[in-house]
Amino acid sequence: MKIQVLGSGCPTCKKLNDMTVQAVKELGLLEDVEYLTGDQGTSKIIEMGIMSSPVLAVNDKPVMVGFTPDIEKIKSLIQKAKIK
Repeated sequence: MKIQVLGSGCPTCKKLNDMTVQAVKELGLLEDVEYLTGDQGTSKIIEMGIMSSPVLAVNDKPVMVGFTPDIEKIKSLIQKAKIK
């Protein structure tokens, strides 16, 4: 499973990355969270056809756009994407 946080590098993007890393640990997954920022992150967001950030993507599919301070929501989205 490929887990990515995409963004411009702003504090909100960094917070989502930190929360996603924590969610992956709490779920007991061995996957690393790839954090793409700056031009690389922005290009990937545009490539997905999304116009806002940050983006949580699993297996190259966006599962969340924007930010939620709810780690349980992030864990749920990762688990749902894992099942598919």
